[in-house]
Amino acid sequence: MEETNLRRRREDEKSIQSNEPKTTSLQKEVGLISGICIIVGTIIGSGIFISPKSVLANTESVGPCLIIWAACGILATLGALCFAELGTMITKSGGEYPYLMEAFGPIPAYLFSWTSLIVMKPSSFAIICLSFSEYVCAAFYSGCSPPNVVVKLLAAAAIMLITTVNALSVRLGSYVQNFFTAAKLVIVAIIIISGLVFLAQGSTKNFQNSFEGAQTSVGAISLAFYNGLWAYDGWNQLNYITEELRNPYRNLPMAIVIGIPLVTVCYILMNISYFTVMTPTELLQSQAVAVTFGDRVLYPASWVVPLFVAFSTIGAANGTCFTAGR
Repeated sequence: MEETNLRRRREDEKSIQSNEPKTTSLQKEVGLISGICIIVGTIIGSGIFISPKSVLANTESVGPCLIIWAACGILATLGALCFAELGTMITKSGGEYPYLMEAFGPIPAYLFSWTSLIVMKPSSFAIICLSFSEYVCAAFYSGCSPPNVVVKLLAAAAIMLITTVNALSVRLGSYVQNFFTAAKLVIVAIIIISGLVFLAQGSTKNFQNSFEGAQTSVGAISLAFYNGLWAYDGWNQLNYITEELRNPYRNLPMAIVIGIPLVTVCYILMNISYFTVMTPTELLQSQAVAVTFGDRVLYPASWVVPLFVAFSTIGAANGTCFTAGR
């Protein structure tokens, strides 16, 4: 009798367990190097190759422009360190969503989640892919603007390819991110080294009287900060995959402490390289600062600049897609 009751109890427990909803657990497949690559690869997109003239247009001199770039890097680092503290306290993927859920409840978290899903993430993803498409098409339509249909079709193809890669495997998506991050660091290194060589040869005239005519109004400085911080966008992306980080208590803050200061140093040195080769007036008149820099310094191999800028933008798109799904 007791054996029969025990057998029935076990059968009931099995039936209850079989009726419980199955949950999907995220695999911890992202290490420290991949975490750094996600931060660096997502932040360095097309911004540093285009936006330096926007910062300069508001400051109107070289010295304050470089200070703004450094200050934006410090501000992004402080914000990321705050997110690192949240990420080690609330070890859930999703970025701001779990933090809003814990702090303010489900309604603000729900509203943020749907706003991010419908508006912010898709629009950012589309803009980055359009930038990638424009750089690629420019190589085939020299001397004229590429047709809008071609640009849009190539951007749509890039969106489909990146989405497919990230849907197939987390590890594959991180490998692709590591590759494109390495590629964009190559062009960053080329620009920095070329500029430092010219600087060592005595091209310092653009740094003389570097604070002359500077705009110090609150509005001008605020707009300069706005344009500079746009190039640092993506500093919070690693918090979207906290559950997939190996040892997040160590790797999350370590990746932030290494990644964002690395980006800040690269941005400052790249701006120094730009000002070494171009006057402030020439930089303001350039449509794409990095391309103009390549035409002056790397000719006849200047084609590598738009190629690697395309790599940089597609890497930023991959990083955005990689984290947005969480």
